[in-house]
Amino acid sequence: MIKRIAAGAGALALIVVLAAAAWYFRPWSPYSPARITALDDPEQYPQTFQRMGEILPAVPITATAPMPLALGDTRLPQTYTFNGETRDLEDYFARARVTGLTVLKDGVRVHDAYFHGAGPDTTHTSWSVAKSFVATLIGKALHEGLIDSLDDPASKYALQFAGTDYGDTSLRHLLMMSAGMDFQEVYTPERESDVRPLFFNTFIMGREPDAMVAEIFRDRTPGEDQHYTSPNSHVLAAVARGVYAAKLADVVEAELWAPLGMTHDASWLQNRPGEDGQAIGYCCLQATTADFARFGELYRLDGVWNGERLLPEGWAEAATIPGEPWQEPGETPYDARGYAMHFWVPEDYNGEFFAAGVFGQYVWVDTLRGVVIAQNAGNPDWDAMTRESYAVFRAIAEHVSPAEMRLQEVAAELRDAILARETGRIADAPPDGQESDPEGGR
Repeated sequence: MIKRIAAGAGALALIVVLAAAAWYFRPWSPYSPARITALDDPEQYPQTFQRMGEILPAVPITATAPMPLALGDTRLPQTYTFNGETRDLEDYFARARVTGLTVLKDGVRVHDAYFHGAGPDTTHTSWSVAKSFVATLIGKALHEGLIDSLDDPASKYALQFAGTDYGDTSLRHLLMMSAGMDFQEVYTPERESDVRPLFFNTFIMGREPDAMVAEIFRDRTPGEDQHYTSPNSHVLAAVARGVYAAKLADVVEAELWAPLGMTHDASWLQNRPGEDGQAIGYCCLQATTADFARFGELYRLDGVWNGERLLPEGWAEAATIPGEPWQEPGETPYDARGYAMHFWVPEDYNGEFFAAGVFGQYVWVDTLRGVVIAQNAGNPDWDAMTRESYAVFRAIAEHVSPAEMRLQEVAAELRDAILARETGRIADAPPDGQESDPEGGR
Protein backbone atom coordinates (compact mmCIF):
# COMPACT_ATOMS: atom_id res chain seq x y z
CA MET A 1 0.00 0.00 0.00
CA ILE A 2 2.77 2.41 0.95
CA LYS A 3 4.61 1.58 -2.27
CA ARG A 4 1.48 2.35 -4.31
CA ILE A 5 1.03 5.67 -2.54
CA ALA A 6 4.69 6.51 -3.09
CA ALA A 7 4.46 5.53 -6.75
CA GLY A 8 1.32 7.61 -7.18
CA ALA A 9 2.93 10.60 -5.51
CA GLY A 10 5.98 10.23 -7.72
CA ALA A 11 3.83 10.05 -10.83
CA LEU A 12 1.88 13.12 -9.74
CA ALA A 13 5.10 15.02 -9.05
CA LEU A 14 6.39 14.07 -12.52
CA ILE A 15 3.16 15.28 -14.11
CA VAL A 16 3.43 18.58 -12.24
CA VAL A 17 7.06 19.02 -13.33
CA LEU A 18 6.23 18.22 -16.96
CA ALA A 19 3.24 20.55 -16.90
CA ALA A 20 5.36 23.35 -15.41
CA ALA A 21 8.07 22.75 -18.00
CA ALA A 22 5.52 22.80 -20.80
CA TRP A 23 4.06 26.06 -19.48
CA TYR A 24 7.52 27.58 -19.10
CA PHE A 25 8.90 26.58 -22.51
CA ARG A 26 5.61 26.46 -24.49
CA PRO A 27 6.97 24.60 -27.53
CA TRP A 28 3.67 25.17 -29.32
CA SER A 29 4.01 28.97 -29.13
CA PRO A 30 6.62 31.44 -30.43
CA TYR A 31 6.26 33.33 -27.12
CA SER A 32 7.18 31.67 -23.84
CA PRO A 33 8.25 32.61 -20.29
CA ALA A 34 11.62 31.01 -21.06
CA ARG A 35 12.23 33.47 -23.89
CA ILE A 36 10.98 36.39 -21.82
CA THR A 37 13.28 35.66 -18.88
CA ALA A 38 16.19 35.72 -21.33
CA LEU A 39 15.65 39.49 -21.29
CA ASP A 40 17.32 39.47 -17.87
CA ASP A 41 20.75 38.55 -19.30
CA PRO A 42 22.74 41.82 -19.44
CA GLU A 43 25.43 40.28 -21.66
CA GLN A 44 22.80 39.77 -24.36
CA TYR A 45 21.20 43.22 -24.18
CA PRO A 46 22.80 44.64 -27.37
CA GLN A 47 21.47 41.70 -29.39
CA THR A 48 18.22 41.16 -27.48
CA PHE A 49 17.11 44.76 -27.89
CA GLN A 50 17.36 44.35 -31.67
CA ARG A 51 14.94 41.40 -31.54
CA MET A 52 12.19 42.48 -29.16
CA GLY A 53 9.57 42.29 -31.90
CA GLU A 54 10.46 38.62 -32.38
CA ILE A 55 10.76 37.67 -28.70
CA LEU A 56 7.44 39.24 -27.67
CA PRO A 57 4.10 39.79 -29.45
CA ALA A 58 4.20 42.90 -31.60
CA VAL A 59 1.88 44.81 -33.91
CA PRO A 60 3.37 46.31 -37.10
CA ILE A 61 3.54 50.03 -37.81
CA THR A 62 3.89 50.55 -41.56
CA ALA A 63 5.90 53.32 -43.17
CA THR A 64 3.15 54.29 -45.61
CA ALA A 65 4.69 57.53 -46.91
CA PRO A 66 8.49 57.34 -46.53
CA MET A 67 10.41 60.55 -47.19
CA PRO A 68 14.16 60.04 -46.68
CA LEU A 69 16.03 62.91 -45.06
CA ALA A 70 18.74 64.72 -46.97
CA LEU A 71 22.16 63.14 -46.43
CA GLY A 72 25.38 64.85 -45.46
CA ASP A 73 28.76 63.58 -44.34
CA THR A 74 30.28 64.86 -41.12
CA ARG A 75 32.86 63.05 -39.03
CA LEU A 76 32.37 62.86 -35.29
CA PRO A 77 34.97 64.18 -32.86
CA GLN A 78 37.54 61.63 -31.84
CA THR A 79 37.54 62.77 -28.22
CA TYR A 80 35.38 64.52 -25.64
CA THR A 81 35.98 65.96 -22.19
CA PHE A 82 34.41 64.50 -19.05
CA ASN A 83 35.37 65.17 -15.41
CA GLY A 84 38.37 67.13 -16.60
CA GLU A 85 39.67 64.20 -18.65
CA THR A 86 39.99 63.80 -22.39
CA ARG A 87 38.32 60.56 -23.41
CA ASP A 88 38.06 58.55 -26.60
CA LEU A 89 34.66 58.53 -28.33
CA GLU A 90 35.07 55.02 -29.70
CA ASP A 91 35.79 53.80 -26.18
CA TYR A 92 32.51 55.39 -25.05
CA PHE A 93 30.61 53.56 -27.78
CA ALA A 94 32.14 50.29 -26.57
CA ARG A 95 31.55 50.85 -22.85
CA ALA A 96 28.01 52.17 -23.41
CA ARG A 97 27.28 49.21 -25.69
CA VAL A 98 25.89 51.51 -28.33
CA THR A 99 24.09 49.70 -31.14
CA GLY A 100 23.02 52.68 -33.26
CA LEU A 101 23.76 56.42 -33.51
CA THR A 102 22.24 58.96 -35.90
CA VAL A 103 23.11 62.67 -35.95
CA LEU A 104 20.99 65.33 -37.69
CA LYS A 105 22.09 68.90 -38.36
CA ASP A 106 19.23 71.22 -39.40
CA GLY A 107 17.31 68.18 -40.61
CA VAL A 108 20.19 66.75 -42.63
CA ARG A 109 21.35 63.26 -41.65
CA VAL A 110 25.06 63.94 -41.29
CA HIS A 111 26.32 60.83 -39.51
CA ASP A 112 25.32 57.23 -38.76
CA ALA A 113 27.22 54.60 -36.79
CA TYR A 114 26.18 51.04 -35.96
CA PHE A 115 27.63 48.33 -33.73
CA HIS A 116 26.89 44.81 -32.45
CA GLY A 117 25.57 43.64 -35.80
CA ALA A 118 23.04 46.47 -36.21
CA GLY A 119 22.58 48.52 -39.35
CA PRO A 120 20.41 51.24 -40.93
CA ASP A 121 17.44 48.86 -41.24
CA THR A 122 17.66 47.46 -37.71
CA THR A 123 14.74 48.24 -35.42
CA HIS A 124 15.87 48.84 -31.83
CA THR A 125 13.55 48.78 -28.86
CA SER A 126 12.87 52.18 -27.39
CA TRP A 127 11.96 51.30 -23.84
CA SER A 128 10.75 54.58 -22.29
CA VAL A 129 11.54 56.74 -25.32
CA ALA A 130 8.11 55.44 -26.36
CA LYS A 131 6.61 57.53 -23.53
CA SER A 132 7.54 60.68 -25.45
CA PHE A 133 5.74 59.34 -28.53
CA VAL A 134 2.62 58.73 -26.41
CA ALA A 135 2.80 62.28 -25.04
CA THR A 136 3.08 63.57 -28.60
CA LEU A 137 -0.17 61.81 -29.49
CA ILE A 138 -1.82 63.68 -26.61
CA GLY A 139 -0.45 66.94 -27.98
CA LYS A 140 -1.68 66.13 -31.48
CA ALA A 141 -5.14 65.20 -30.21
CA LEU A 142 -5.25 68.51 -28.29
CA HIS A 143 -4.30 70.37 -31.46
CA GLU A 144 -7.06 68.61 -33.39
CA GLY A 145 -9.72 69.33 -30.78
CA LEU A 146 -10.15 65.70 -29.75
CA ILE A 147 -9.00 66.64 -26.23
CA ASP A 148 -10.51 69.75 -24.68
CA SER A 149 -7.96 70.46 -21.95
CA LEU A 150 -4.93 68.92 -20.27
CA ASP A 151 -6.73 69.55 -16.99
CA ASP A 152 -9.45 67.06 -17.91
CA PRO A 153 -9.42 63.76 -15.99
CA ALA A 154 -8.17 60.73 -17.88
CA SER A 155 -11.51 58.94 -17.49
CA LYS A 156 -13.16 61.53 -19.74
CA TYR A 157 -11.37 59.93 -22.68
CA ALA A 158 -10.43 56.47 -21.33
CA LEU A 159 -13.72 55.23 -19.91
CA GLN A 160 -12.19 52.00 -18.60
CA PHE A 161 -10.55 54.01 -15.82
CA ALA A 162 -13.78 55.59 -14.55
CA GLY A 163 -14.06 55.32 -10.78
CA THR A 164 -10.33 54.68 -10.28
CA ASP A 165 -7.61 56.93 -8.89
CA TYR A 166 -5.96 57.00 -12.29
CA GLY A 167 -9.25 57.91 -13.92
CA ASP A 168 -9.52 60.93 -11.61
CA THR A 169 -6.00 62.14 -12.51
CA SER A 170 -5.59 65.02 -14.96
CA LEU A 171 -3.76 64.56 -18.22
CA ARG A 172 -1.40 67.35 -17.16
CA HIS A 173 -0.31 65.57 -13.97
CA LEU A 174 0.13 62.31 -15.89
CA LEU A 175 2.34 64.11 -18.41
CA MET A 176 4.33 65.76 -15.62
CA MET A 177 4.89 62.40 -13.89
CA SER A 178 3.20 63.82 -10.83
CA ALA A 179 0.10 61.67 -10.48
CA GLY A 180 0.73 60.85 -6.80
CA MET A 181 0.37 57.09 -7.31
CA ASP A 182 1.76 54.35 -5.07
CA PHE A 183 4.14 52.66 -7.52
CA GLN A 184 7.87 51.93 -7.32
CA GLU A 185 9.88 52.10 -10.54
CA VAL A 186 13.36 50.59 -10.28
CA TYR A 187 15.25 48.42 -12.73
CA THR A 188 17.88 46.69 -10.62
CA PRO A 189 17.09 43.05 -9.67
CA GLU A 190 18.26 43.45 -6.09
CA ARG A 191 15.66 46.16 -5.28
CA GLU A 192 11.92 45.78 -4.90
CA SER A 193 10.14 47.00 -8.01
CA ASP A 194 6.56 47.29 -9.19
CA VAL A 195 7.41 47.80 -12.84
CA ARG A 196 9.06 44.40 -13.30
CA PRO A 197 6.00 42.43 -12.14
CA LEU A 198 3.82 44.67 -14.31
CA PHE A 199 5.95 43.93 -17.37
CA PHE A 200 6.30 40.19 -16.85
CA ASN A 201 2.69 39.61 -15.78
CA THR A 202 1.66 41.35 -18.98
CA PHE A 203 3.57 38.89 -21.15
CA ILE A 204 3.84 35.72 -19.05
CA MET A 205 0.32 35.73 -17.65
CA GLY A 206 -1.23 37.60 -20.56
CA ARG A 207 -3.05 40.02 -18.26
CA GLU A 208 -4.36 43.25 -19.72
CA PRO A 209 -2.27 46.28 -18.75
CA ASP A 210 -5.40 48.44 -18.43
CA ALA A 211 -6.79 46.16 -15.73
CA MET A 212 -3.51 45.98 -13.78
CA VAL A 213 -2.92 49.73 -13.93
CA ALA A 214 -6.49 50.43 -12.78
CA GLU A 215 -5.68 48.59 -9.52
CA ILE A 216 -3.00 51.14 -8.51
CA PHE A 217 -4.02 53.62 -5.81
CA ARG A 218 -3.01 57.17 -5.02
CA ASP A 219 -0.91 57.78 -1.90
CA ARG A 220 -0.42 61.58 -2.05
CA THR A 221 -1.67 64.74 -3.71
CA PRO A 222 -0.99 65.03 -7.46
CA GLY A 223 0.97 67.95 -8.88
CA GLU A 224 3.25 68.46 -5.90
CA ASP A 225 6.30 66.28 -6.54
CA GLN A 226 8.21 64.39 -9.20
CA HIS A 227 7.51 60.65 -9.17
CA TYR A 228 8.30 58.83 -12.42
CA THR A 229 5.98 55.86 -12.93
CA SER A 230 5.36 53.96 -16.17
CA PRO A 231 1.62 53.42 -15.57
CA ASN A 232 1.13 57.19 -15.98
CA SER A 233 2.17 56.81 -19.62
CA HIS A 234 0.02 53.73 -20.10
CA VAL A 235 -3.06 55.68 -19.03
CA LEU A 236 -2.13 58.42 -21.52
CA ALA A 237 -1.81 55.74 -24.21
CA ALA A 238 -5.31 54.55 -23.29
CA VAL A 239 -6.51 58.13 -23.72
CA ALA A 240 -4.93 58.23 -27.19
CA ARG A 241 -6.59 54.92 -28.05
CA GLY A 242 -9.89 56.34 -26.85
CA VAL A 243 -9.89 59.66 -28.69
CA TYR A 244 -8.69 58.12 -31.94
CA ALA A 245 -10.83 54.97 -31.53
CA ALA A 246 -8.03 52.66 -32.65
CA LYS A 247 -5.27 50.39 -31.40
CA LEU A 248 -2.16 52.24 -30.28
CA ALA A 249 0.02 50.99 -33.15
CA ASP A 250 -2.58 52.15 -35.67
CA VAL A 251 -2.75 55.58 -34.02
CA VAL A 252 1.03 55.92 -34.13
CA GLU A 253 1.06 54.89 -37.79
CA ALA A 254 -1.66 57.34 -38.84
CA GLU A 255 -0.79 60.30 -36.63
CA LEU A 256 3.03 60.18 -36.52
CA TRP A 257 4.60 57.67 -38.89
CA ALA A 258 2.79 58.87 -42.02
CA PRO A 259 2.91 62.67 -41.39
CA LEU A 260 6.62 62.54 -40.48
CA GLY A 261 7.50 60.39 -43.49
CA MET A 262 9.19 57.72 -41.38
CA THR A 263 11.25 55.56 -43.70
CA HIS A 264 11.06 52.12 -42.06
CA ASP A 265 8.35 49.88 -40.70
CA ALA A 266 8.26 49.71 -36.92
CA SER A 267 6.30 47.77 -34.31
CA TRP A 268 4.73 48.12 -30.86
CA LEU A 269 4.61 45.32 -28.30
CA GLN A 270 1.32 44.07 -26.87
CA ASN A 271 0.43 41.53 -24.20
CA ARG A 272 -0.59 38.76 -26.61
CA PRO A 273 -0.76 38.26 -30.37
CA GLY A 274 -3.94 38.90 -32.29
CA GLU A 275 -6.61 41.55 -32.54
CA ASP A 276 -7.58 41.25 -28.87
CA GLY A 277 -4.06 42.04 -27.68
CA GLN A 278 -3.45 45.27 -25.76
CA ALA A 279 -0.43 47.53 -26.30
CA ILE A 280 2.03 48.33 -23.54
CA GLY A 281 1.61 52.08 -23.44
CA TYR A 282 4.65 52.94 -21.34
CA CYS A 283 7.34 51.41 -23.56
CA CYS A 284 8.05 49.04 -26.37
CA LEU A 285 8.18 50.86 -29.68
CA GLN A 286 10.71 49.27 -32.07
CA ALA A 287 12.10 51.58 -34.77
CA THR A 288 15.30 52.43 -36.60
CA THR A 289 17.74 54.84 -35.01
CA ALA A 290 17.23 57.30 -37.88
CA ASP A 291 13.46 57.32 -37.39
CA PHE A 292 13.95 58.00 -33.68
CA ALA A 293 16.07 60.98 -34.72
CA ARG A 294 13.36 62.19 -37.07
CA PHE A 295 10.96 62.24 -34.11
CA GLY A 296 13.40 64.53 -32.26
CA GLU A 297 13.51 66.78 -35.32
CA LEU A 298 9.76 67.38 -34.99
CA TYR A 299 10.39 68.91 -31.56
CA ARG A 300 13.41 70.87 -32.76
CA LEU A 301 11.06 72.41 -35.31
CA ASP A 302 8.52 73.34 -32.60
CA GLY A 303 5.95 70.80 -33.76
CA VAL A 304 5.86 71.98 -37.38
CA TRP A 305 6.65 69.55 -40.20
CA ASN A 306 6.87 70.48 -43.88
CA GLY A 307 5.13 73.74 -43.12
CA GLU A 308 2.21 72.10 -41.32
CA ARG A 309 1.70 72.50 -37.58
CA LEU A 310 1.16 69.05 -36.08
CA LEU A 311 1.34 70.05 -32.42
CA PRO A 312 -0.23 73.03 -30.63
CA GLU A 313 1.70 76.27 -30.65
CA GLY A 314 3.70 76.33 -27.42
CA TRP A 315 3.45 72.56 -26.92
CA ALA A 316 7.11 71.82 -27.65
CA GLU A 317 8.21 74.41 -25.10
CA ALA A 318 5.79 73.22 -22.42
CA ALA A 319 6.74 69.58 -22.98
CA THR A 320 10.48 70.16 -22.84
CA ILE A 321 11.05 72.92 -20.24
CA PRO A 322 10.27 72.29 -16.54
CA GLY A 323 7.21 74.22 -15.45
CA GLU A 324 7.63 73.86 -11.69
CA PRO A 325 10.65 74.40 -9.42
CA TRP A 326 10.52 70.77 -8.26
CA GLN A 327 10.95 69.63 -11.87
CA GLU A 328 14.34 71.29 -12.27
CA PRO A 329 17.62 69.29 -12.28
CA GLY A 330 18.82 68.96 -8.72
CA GLU A 331 15.26 69.11 -7.35
CA THR A 332 13.96 65.83 -8.78
CA PRO A 333 14.91 62.43 -7.33
CA TYR A 334 16.81 61.65 -10.53
CA ASP A 335 20.51 62.30 -10.83
CA ALA A 336 21.62 65.12 -13.13
CA ARG A 337 18.28 65.59 -14.85
CA GLY A 338 14.96 67.37 -14.58
CA TYR A 339 11.60 66.73 -16.18
CA ALA A 340 8.87 68.59 -18.04
CA MET A 341 6.03 66.67 -19.73
CA HIS A 342 7.40 63.29 -20.81
CA PHE A 343 10.73 64.83 -21.80
CA TRP A 344 13.86 65.24 -19.66
CA VAL A 345 16.33 68.11 -19.42
CA PRO A 346 20.01 67.69 -18.48
CA GLU A 347 21.72 69.65 -15.74
CA ASP A 348 22.81 73.11 -16.96
CA TYR A 349 20.44 72.80 -19.91
CA ASN A 350 20.46 75.54 -22.51
CA GLY A 351 18.06 74.78 -25.33
CA GLU A 352 18.64 71.05 -24.70
CA PHE A 353 16.18 68.30 -23.82
CA PHE A 354 15.83 64.59 -24.46
CA ALA A 355 13.65 61.53 -24.51
CA ALA A 356 15.22 58.62 -22.64
CA GLY A 357 14.81 54.90 -22.21
CA VAL A 358 16.41 52.46 -19.80
CA PHE A 359 19.73 50.86 -20.80
CA GLY A 360 20.89 53.82 -22.90
CA GLN A 361 18.19 54.87 -25.35
CA TYR A 362 18.26 58.62 -26.09
CA VAL A 363 16.80 61.19 -28.46
CA TRP A 364 18.83 64.31 -27.65
CA VAL A 365 17.74 67.68 -29.07
CA ASP A 366 19.89 70.83 -29.06
CA THR A 367 17.68 73.61 -30.39
CA LEU A 368 20.38 76.30 -30.28
CA ARG A 369 22.77 74.30 -32.46
CA GLY A 370 20.09 72.70 -34.64
CA VAL A 371 21.30 69.20 -33.75
CA VAL A 372 19.41 65.99 -32.97
CA ILE A 373 21.19 62.85 -31.78
CA ALA A 374 19.50 59.46 -31.47
CA GLN A 375 21.31 56.69 -29.62
CA ASN A 376 20.26 53.07 -29.08
CA ALA A 377 22.18 50.81 -26.74
CA GLY A 378 22.10 47.76 -24.49
CA ASN A 379 23.99 49.12 -21.51
CA PRO A 380 23.28 47.67 -18.03
CA ASP A 381 25.40 50.50 -16.54
CA TRP A 382 23.52 53.25 -18.35
CA ASP A 383 22.45 55.04 -15.16
CA ALA A 384 26.02 55.39 -13.89
CA MET A 385 27.01 56.84 -17.28
CA THR A 386 24.25 59.48 -17.40
CA ARG A 387 26.52 62.52 -17.00
CA GLU A 388 29.09 61.07 -19.37
CA SER A 389 26.43 60.56 -22.03
CA TYR A 390 25.50 64.24 -21.72
CA ALA A 391 29.15 65.16 -22.25
CA VAL A 392 29.30 62.97 -25.35
CA PHE A 393 26.14 64.43 -26.88
CA ARG A 394 27.27 67.96 -26.17
CA ALA A 395 30.68 67.29 -27.71
CA ILE A 396 29.06 65.86 -30.83
CA ALA A 397 26.65 68.80 -31.11
CA GLU A 398 29.46 71.35 -30.72
CA HIS A 399 31.61 69.52 -33.26
CA VAL A 400 28.82 69.24 -35.82
CA SER A 401 27.58 72.78 -35.22
CA PRO A 402 30.24 74.98 -33.58
CA ALA A 403 28.83 77.94 -31.68
CA GLU A 404 30.46 80.57 -33.93
CA MET A 405 29.24 78.83 -37.09
CA ARG A 406 25.76 78.51 -35.63
CA LEU A 407 25.62 82.21 -34.80
CA GLN A 408 26.50 83.03 -38.41
CA GLU A 409 23.84 80.63 -39.68
CA VAL A 410 21.18 82.08 -37.40
CA ALA A 411 22.11 85.62 -38.45
CA ALA A 412 21.85 84.61 -42.11
CA GLU A 413 18.46 83.00 -41.50
CA LEU A 414 17.26 86.15 -39.75
CA ARG A 415 18.47 88.36 -42.61
CA ASP A 416 16.69 86.12 -45.14
CA ALA A 417 13.48 86.24 -43.12
CA ILE A 418 13.59 90.04 -42.85
CA LEU A 419 14.36 90.38 -46.58
CA ALA A 420 11.51 88.05 -47.49
CA ARG A 421 9.12 90.02 -45.31
CA GLU A 422 10.23 93.36 -46.71
CA THR A 423 10.07 92.03 -50.27
CA GLY A 424 6.56 90.82 -49.61
CA ARG A 425 5.54 94.23 -48.34
CA ILE A 426 6.94 95.90 -51.44
CA ALA A 427 5.16 93.44 -53.70
CA ASP A 428 1.86 94.02 -51.88
CA ALA A 429 2.12 97.81 -51.85
CA PRO A 430 -0.25 99.71 -54.18
CA PRO A 431 1.15 101.84 -57.04
CA ASP A 432 2.24 105.34 -56.17
CA GLY A 433 -0.66 107.70 -55.64
CA GLN A 434 -3.20 104.96 -55.01
CA GLU A 435 -4.61 103.73 -51.72
CA SER A 436 -5.07 100.08 -50.95
CA ASP A 437 -8.68 98.87 -50.78
CA PRO A 438 -9.16 96.12 -48.16
CA GLU A 439 -12.54 95.32 -49.69
CA GLY A 440 -11.06 94.56 -53.08
CA GLY A 441 -12.77 97.50 -54.82
CA ARG A 442 -16.24 96.76 -53.54
